[in-house]
Parts: sequence; structure tokens; C-alpha cells
Amino acid sequence: MLTSVCRGILRGAVHKLRTRGAPLARLLCSNEEDIVGLGDADTIFALSSGQGRCGVAVVRVSGPASPTALRCMAGLTHSLPPPRTALLRSITDPQSKEVLDRGLVLWFPAPHSFTGEDSVEFHIHGGLAVTTAVLQALGNMSGMRPAEAGEFTRRAFQAGKLDLTEVEGLGDLIHAETEAQRRQALRQMSGELGRLYQDWSHRLKRCLAHVEAFIDFSEDELIEDGVLNQVDKAVVDLQTEMERHLKDERRGELLRSGVQVVIAGATNAGKSSLLNTLCQRPAAIVSPIAGTTRDVVETALDIGGFPVHLSDTAGLRESPDLVEREGVRRARERMEQADLTLVVVDSALLPCDAEQGAAFLQGHLRSVLSNQEQPETALPADKCLLVLNKSDLLPEDGRQKLTGELRRVSGLPPICLISCHSNEGLQDFLTVLHSRVKTLCGNPLSGAPTLTQARHRAHLQQCKAALAQYHRYRDTDLALAAEGVRLALTSLGRITGRVGAEEILDIIFKDFCIGK
Repeated sequence: MLTSVCRGILRGAVHKLRTRGAPLARLLCSNEEDIVGLGDADTIFALSSGQGRCGVAVVRVSGPASPTALRCMAGLTHSLPPPRTALLRSITDPQSKEVLDRGLVLWFPAPHSFTGEDSVEFHIHGGLAVTTAVLQALGNMSGMRPAEAGEFTRRAFQAGKLDLTEVEGLGDLIHAETEAQRRQALRQMSGELGRLYQDWSHRLKRCLAHVEAFIDFSEDELIEDGVLNQVDKAVVDLQTEMERHLKDERRGELLRSGVQVVIAGATNAGKSSLLNTLCQRPAAIVSPIAGTTRDVVETALDIGGFPVHLSDTAGLRESPDLVEREGVRRARERMEQADLTLVVVDSALLPCDAEQGAAFLQGHLRSVLSNQEQPETALPADKCLLVLNKSDLLPEDGRQKLTGELRRVSGLPPICLISCHSNEGLQDFLTVLHSRVKTLCGNPLSGAPTLTQARHRAHLQQCKAALAQYHRYRDTDLALAAEGVRLALTSLGRITGRVGAEEILDIIFKDFCIGK
């Protein structure tokens, strides 16, 4: 923070700048902090553990009346218990003095709590009657109210305990369903992604401070030569790092939301059988009648720790039936949205000759993957797996030879030979599928942290566009160039939730010793 002497100098400088309408004055007159402060005096409470009957339930209380709640409900007439130490007490209703339960109480004094406020936790038995009675007793106390959805986390953010990326990581960790999702969420909640963006923000603040200082004080010879050249290099370096960060093929977003895998192919190829085999339950109707599946049938899977949303679709064929045609339209629409398409082929239709078999598969792929409204456009083959189903119908002696020869044909996606009837080849197919899904999602524990939210990507794109504005106006209008850096800083701040003008002023005085 600025010393009192510097603040006096700053007031004089700002008066001078206001009379000149300089950018630094506009900076100071803007909101000094985008974060809403902790002005809510209410004490909030809620059940912080899961709903339903369980062995132990946790009721959290946060706010200025937390010590009173602890004393009244735990029968503490004197001092509070030592911080973060569990104490076994009878939990009583402050009004009726009735004992509601016997459990553990913990005291978390500010600022060393999740929310940064005085907080209390009651660890009670998880029966519905017990938790209801404790929550009603808290609600009857003066100055207490039930917490709104996410309010504890919001107060933690407002208190500076978490930035927005850590808040999102916490939410992802709570909703994680697979091992890879847990690892990514835990890494983000630890602040690694936030620290990357905070580092970029700090460097942008430095660039903006130097440009503003050059505009406002260069004529007084208080700014050293070469300042703008340093800013130019710093902006280029930031653009390069952001571009590399954005070129992640949406790995973090795919891992967070799940990989969209679509099963497609002609009628009676065994698509629904494959779905049922993978999810190990009769999720889709299977029958020898062509065109049984007419709508998209979806299920969620955990493939080696990675989340997959698997969709079975209608068989692709021309049909006079309006309902089946709508099913085919939905199938093609889902394929266009897919991250990976499993093209299922009836192995019995394959020619015995490898060369003819390759030509057959290439033609089949074109018919399945092409857009019927725009035949010249087709889904990329690298987003596909060829699944040759009903391998049990092929002659055993020529089965491996044919697939081995087909796998050596260039231009074909990876080929898996399986039988949903006998489960032959299923393990090899799952290994290939896991490998493709892992490639799409990446390793959440290796390399630089990846983008996990669409809003991160949008704000970073805005940041890049704003930095391009700096280069566009750097030699013609330095004020507009500075505005580009300011917009870039604001876009980054929207990711973490923090942008402050005070920090930029600190950099100006620290780097250039203005008023010394």
C-alpha cells in the first residue's frame, strides 16, 4: 500500500491530472475494486452435508452471531472452545431448553474459516427429525437466516479466500463423477489455474501502469527512456502465452462435461446391442426388425476414469416412414455434435478379399459420415472408430487375417473386431476406446492447467482482441493503446473476479518513484 507521504503527493498529482483529463485520473475515478465487500451482517446457516438419512450430518453457521449460536445451543456459559477442536456437547433448543441431539461442535474464528467470518459447525446425527429440529432452532434465533444456494462459497470469494476459478473448481469437485474429473477439479481448486491468470493480470497491470505513467509524466522527465519498448515486448509475450493456452483442443472442457460418443451406422448393424453391452444393462430395445431405434438413447459411462456420454442413434437409411426419417435426421445432427463416432458395421457384409473389404468400408464411411444436405462436407475420419460387429458370424480361420490386412490400409480409422453376442474382442475395443477418450481429454495432472469453462475461453479471446488494439494504436494514439491494455486486464479480471485500480497506482509509484 502507498505510504501517507505518497498519498499526499498522489492527491496533488491527481488534481493536476483531473484538470488535464488524463487517463490516470479516469483510472482513479473508476471503481477501485470490482469485488463487492462483506457488508452483509446476517448470520447464515444450512445443512452442509448431503440430504437424506445418514450417520452424521454437518450444519454450518457463518456470520457475527455464530459465537452466540454456539454458546446457546451447546450450553457454553463461559469461554468458547479452542479453535478447530471438536467438543462433544448436548445440542439444545435455546427457547425450549429441550435437548435435540448429542454431537460435536467446532469453532472457527475469523479470518481462519472457509468464509473468512466467524463460523461454527454442528456435527449431529443425520436423521431427518434431528437435522430439522436443529435447523428450526437456529432459525428461531435473532439475526439468523437460512443460507441461499452457494452463499457460503460466495462469502468465501468476497473475503478473498477463493477466486472465481477456485470456486468453479470446488463446484466441479463436488459434482465430479469420475477419477479424471476429480483430479482436474482438485487441481483447479488448489488455485493453479487462478495463479496462471493472476500472473498474467499482474504483468498486464504493469504494462498499463507504465503506459499511463508515460502519458501523464513523460513531459516532466520523470519516466525513463525505453519504457514503451518494454511494454511492447511484454504484450507480445503475453499474446504468445495466451494463444498457446487457447490451443488446447478443449481438453479441460471435455473432461469437465464429458466426451460425446455417438454410435452410428446402418440398420441391424448391432448399434443398440453395443450400447447395452457397454452399459451392461438393456438400455435400448434390440430386435431383428430393421429400424427399431427411432430416437436417440443416451447413457453416461465411466471409461477408465474418463466421463463419456454415449448415444445410440437410429439406423441410417432412406425410409418413407416420417418417424424413422426424423430419427435419421436426429442421428446425423448428433453425429455432427459428437467428439467421437463409433461407426458400427455388420462384419457378415464384408467381402472376403482385403482390397475389396477396404473399398467397401471406405464407401460405407462416406455414406455414414457425409452430410446429406451438403454431401461435399463430411465428418473427419480421425473422429471415428470402425467397429466391425458380429465377428462370430465370420469364418474363424479368416477372421484375424482379414482384420489384420484391413488395419494396414491407409485412410481408414482404427478398426475393432467384436461380437456383442459372445463379447469376443470387447476388451480390445474398450482399450482402444479408452485411449481415444484419454487423448481427447488429456492427462489432468500433467502440463499446464487447461481451460475448464467456456466463459474462460470467451474472456481470453476478448483479452487477445484488446491486446491487438494496443498494437494497432501504439504509434498513433497512445491513450487508445492504453485503453486496449485496460480492456485486456478487465477481461482477465472477469475470469478470477478481481481487478483493482489501487494496484496499478502502487506500480506507478514503486517503479518510477514519482514525487520522490
